[in-house]
Amino acid sequence: MGAVLGRQDTQKRSFHGSKLEAKMVDAMQQRASHGTSLKSFDGIVMKFPRIDESFRKCKTIFEQFDEDSNGEIDKEELKHCFQKLEISFTEEEISDLFEACDINEDMGMKFNEFIVFLCLVYLLNEPAVSEAKIKMGLGNLEATFETLVDAFVFLDKNKDGYVSKDEMIQAITETTTGERSSGRIAMKRFEEMDWDKNGMVTFKEFLFAFTRWVGIDENEDDDE
Repeated sequence: MGAVLGRQDTQKRSFHGSKLEAKMVDAMQQRASHGTSLKSFDGIVMKFPRIDESFRKCKTIFEQFDEDSNGEIDKEELKHCFQKLEISFTEEEISDLFEACDINEDMGMKFNEFIVFLCLVYLLNEPAVSEAKIKMGLGNLEATFETLVDAFVFLDKNKDGYVSKDEMIQAITETTTGERSSGRIAMKRFEEMDWDKNGMVTFKEFLFAFTRWVGIDENEDDDE
């Protein structure tokens, strides 16, 4: 597998050159150095119901950010909330995060995009987000984000901050002995994550796929 990953180094630099992505990869590599408690992909799947419940509790935060109650959070609303919570991101960093999570590029962050945003903020600025969580009184959100980071670390076998197709297949097949369909399951899961079809998945892409796996999609804010 190492040789395959090596051939993709140039491709990775080409597709993943943004400052935000570099920070995200660096943060994930640091977390990977501590290892993961997860032992199987099935272990991740077993956590889906609890994660789904935690995601839905994020609606409280989403509604506080959505000042005009139009079902989307724009960049100005996001800046106001960061100021209120005293989270120490620069305006450029907030803008980069907003644009990274606004996958429809409609200048409005929907609920599923907001969940991904919160998790990325947690990864990049953990102490500040822990403090914000306390201020907003939101239960086990921190534990949920830790589980998601743990899941990505489990999939990222070579600890380079990305998940490759080979790593996804290894993660699923190594713990489902005798399951003939495990390779197909791995391929399907990987294709759901690999938006740009470059063979390497970032934590952000993983998070968007995860929100779909547990049933949170971009229309969630309409499903009251």
